[in-house]
This record gives sequence, C-alpha cells and structure tokens, in this order.
Amino acid sequence: MTSMYFVSLVVYFLAVSCLTWADYAPDEVTELPGMSFKPNYRQWSGYLKASPGKFLHYWFVTSQRDPLKDPVVLWLNGGPGCSSLDGFLSENGPFHVKDDGATLYENKFSWNRIANILYLESPAGVGYSYSDDQKYKTDDDEVADDNYLALQSFFAKFPNFTQNEFFIIGESYGGIYAPTLSQRVATGTAKINFKAFAVGNGLSSYALNDQSLIYFGYYHGLFGEQLWTDLNTNCCDKGKCNFFNNSKEACKTLVHMETLLQSDKYYASNTKIGLLHAQLLKVPSVTGQTPPVGEVPPCINSTAQMNWLNRGDVRKALHIPDTLPPWDICSDVVGGQYTNIYPTVKDVYLKLLSLGVRALVYNGDTDMACNFLGDKWFVEQLNQKTTTKYQSWISDDQIAGFYEQYGNITLLTVKGAGHMVPQWAPGPALDMFQSFLSNKPY
Repeated sequence: MTSMYFVSLVVYFLAVSCLTWADYAPDEVTELPGMSFKPNYRQWSGYLKASPGKFLHYWFVTSQRDPLKDPVVLWLNGGPGCSSLDGFLSENGPFHVKDDGATLYENKFSWNRIANILYLESPAGVGYSYSDDQKYKTDDDEVADDNYLALQSFFAKFPNFTQNEFFIIGESYGGIYAPTLSQRVATGTAKINFKAFAVGNGLSSYALNDQSLIYFGYYHGLFGEQLWTDLNTNCCDKGKCNFFNNSKEACKTLVHMETLLQSDKYYASNTKIGLLHAQLLKVPSVTGQTPPVGEVPPCINSTAQMNWLNRGDVRKALHIPDTLPPWDICSDVVGGQYTNIYPTVKDVYLKLLSLGVRALVYNGDTDMACNFLGDKWFVEQLNQKTTTKYQSWISDDQIAGFYEQYGNITLLTVKGAGHMVPQWAPGPALDMFQSFLSNKPY
C-alpha cells in the first residue's frame, strides 16, 4: 500500500509539474496588485491566436478542487462587444474588485471552486484583445470561427487539459456566441472533449424576445390596462398579436415609444446592463434617444474594475502590451460595426441536439433585457419531447427557481435574479453550475 501510494504521488506531481512547461510559463500570473490573500489555484493571462493577425486575450484559472480531473469551462460575456472579464470580476470569478478600485476580495461562490475556467475577451477589439490591422468589423460566424481557433490555441498551450470534459457558457449575446461556437466544436476536427453548452439570459430569437417582452411587462405591472388595451387593439388581429415587426404605425408607436419607454427604468434598476437597449432591442432611452451603440449606460458601474485593470502594475502582471489602449467593459468600435447574422439560433440548437450535445438555457426571472418567457418560447419551439415536468429546484433549503427538461435540453429559471445570474444569485448560480457540469438533477 505504501509503495502504491508513493507511485501515485509521484505520478500526480509529475502531472502537476507539466503545468510549468516553457511554452506558456511566461503567461503565468504569479502575483496581483491588491491581492492580500494567497490563492489555492493557479492562473495565466496572455493571448490566444485566432485568424491571422488577431489575438484574443484570455485569463485562465484552475480549479480549487482537482484541476487535472475537473472540467474546463469557457465563459463568454456578450454585447456584442463586451468583455468577459466583467464575468470574471463581477460575476463568477475567484475574486472581485472592491469599490476602491485597488483591493481584491475572494468570491466564495466562484465557479472555479469546481472547474477550470477560461475567460476569453472576444471578438478582437474587445477589452485587451486586438488585431494587428486594427480593423474590427465582424459578424456572428467570424466570431465563432475565431473563437474556435482560439480554443485550439488554448489546448495547444495547455495540453494537460485536452482530456478534461469541456463546456461552453455564454451570457446575454452569448446566446449567439455559445451555440454557434458549440457547433464548430461539435462538428470540427479539433480533439476537444466537448460535453455541453449553457446560455444565461441569452438572446436566442429576436422575434420571440421582443414579442414576449410586452407580455412580461404587462404581467409584471409595468404599464396599465389602458395601454394594454391599446396594444391589443392596434397590434392584434383575431386573437393573434404581433409586437415584434408589426407594419401598423400605431402599433409601432405604442411598442417603441410608450411600452418600452415606461420599462426603461426597470431595465436600469434591474439588469445592470444597458448595452442591450441600443444593440439588441433598439429601444428608446428615457430621453427618447437611442444611445450610441456600445455606450456604457449609467445603470452599470464598472468603475472599480476599469480602474484596477488599467493600472500599470496590473497590466504588467497580466502581460498586456504597453501599446494597447485602456481597457473598457464594452467596445463601441466593435459593437458599432457588428453584423448580426442569426435572427434565431433554432437550427443551430437542433443540429447540436441531434448530435447528442446537452444544453442548459437559464434565466434570471426578473430580467427584461433577455426575459425568461422569450427563452421559454424558444426552447418550446424546438419541439423536443418533455422528459421532466415543470418543477422547483432547491438551493440552501430554499426554492431557487423552476426547471423542466426536454430530452437533452434543460430550461431553468433563477428566482429573483436579473440579467447577470451569478452576480444576482451567486449561491444558487453555483449550485446550478455544479448540477449542469455533473449532469445530475437540479
């Protein structure tokens, strides 16, 4: 027994020592300004190669449990044009930035408690990612292709993790990023042990998202009976309503200049992200003007993260070139030139489900940017057989939301959470994450 234990110990330490191979040792982050605690995980920050001349900044943190066996998870924030470091530093990363913009504190609900997490700033032009030619016009397919190349670059840098189970999770416009990239991975030739993808408060269908928003607003008491009557009179015919692309001017006026205008304050107080106003929903702001695409709204406060990430000593610790401009949470250059190809990702989901890929669609149930009802309708339109009926799920002895399963796809809500579930409900979000990775009941 003693000799076997010794052999096992030697094998383990040999495997761990491989994590210092020279090809990516320069990317290791050994210390960070403002960190007064000693982390029990390792981390790297550097660049992954995408298409020629494009370099995507990554930040990779190993699991606090068993990095050699635990899954590898790719996290993507959306926008399009917003940085995944917001997810790291505000949502599910191992540490966050205090309001002073200088001090870090541990996140006890970090997702790297049970998994290795790769945060990727995508596409080029977002955060600290860049292109040599500084041309940042792109689209959904090009982003998926570049992210797929970046993944191949990652596993070439970190060959020890090629056998680990691999998952993709996207938030908000990540509802486009995650499934389109998953399709590349599932059908591509790269040797990646891909298991499943998840989308949090994601944009899956423009039509269903906007159509459901009117019902969401009315049944949450955000506007009164008279407006609801006017909407039904001007937007509905024979019991069928079209709030999304109705050609009647009266309907369009009601939808865009009244209903969503009244909902604007709800967005600001509840979702903490307003880029979707300008880019996804094309909604008027409270001033009646559509904000410039990419403008960071006053309802999200990223000042602390921006101040910390733009410190010279932090940039140096993260191996960021001096030639790059300051970090910002969202890029108006990328967002303003972005071309949306997929009005719906229904066919992408159907392809992935036909290949046996698991999927989780989860929503904070108070979010209006990408509301739960629209994603529910989207999942139902996939016409998969119901395998688990609608029921509650529990976190910390409390009802944390509800879920139902349709074969390989799970639809789940997180009670009381807004647009960024791990920020609003960190404990339930971690429990949900663990069930998703292990493919066990919620």
